[in-house]
Amino acid sequence: MAAKKKTKAKVDDSSAQIRAYLAAQPPRTRVTLKKMRETILAAAPGAVEAFSYRIPAVKLDDKALVWYAGFTNHTSLYPIGDAIKRKYARDLAGYETSKGTVRFPLDKALPVALVKRLVKARIDQLRGRT
Repeated sequence: MAAKKKTKAKVDDSSAQIRAYLAAQPPRTRVTLKKMRETILAAAPGAVEAFSYRIPAVKLDDKALVWYAGFTNHTSLYPIGDAIKRKYARDLAGYETSKGTVRFPLDKALPVALVKRLVKARIDQLRGRT
């Protein structure tokens, strides 16, 4: 019983941290991050939210699936490694990437379908299906 309470407390704490993180963002960034959060959770049934490295995260099967963060001119999704970037190179053309990161500019609509594909690719990677 204590483990369930601890897990629930951790989830509640993460939820509060995520809400505070989102509330601290400029309006344009906050709207995009909320859409990204929604999209990630829709693409990863059974996933739970977490907060680590001072940014929102999503875990699946007790493992880190993705993190997402907001900045002045873009939002970022992590970790999107080389294998996933190669697989979706055509879709990622026009988006800035760096080691493990894809950046989505705030002056364009969030590419929801692409975010879903990237999250599903991470799920496959996490579960050893790549």
